[in-house]
Amino acid sequence: MPETDLHRGHRKERVGEVVSDKMDKTIVVRVERRFRHPRFKKVVTAYSKFYVHDEKNQAKVGDRVRIQETRPLSRTKSWRLVEIVDRNQEVAGVA
Repeated sequence: MPETDLHRGHRKERVGEVVSDKMDKTIVVRVERRFRHPRFKKVVTAYSKFYVHDEKNQAKVGDRVRIQETRPLSRTKSWRLVEIVDRNQEVAGVA
């Protein structure tokens, strides 16, 4: 762990899938959350989208990434890319 991370407080971390990388230095990550419905007791899957700062433009669509909460970087962006957990193995075909 780098020295700067030791002095930071506890920050939220999430793991999700990149759904868009069309912006410069920004990716959109979809995070899945599963929970039991309080009334009907059925397991429900809810999704959240986060705008994430990707300084080196290294994450691509389909990658699984770990993101961490940070100070607001823009109106919508307050998360940053920590690491790429899994690369997308599928090669995008020409439609």
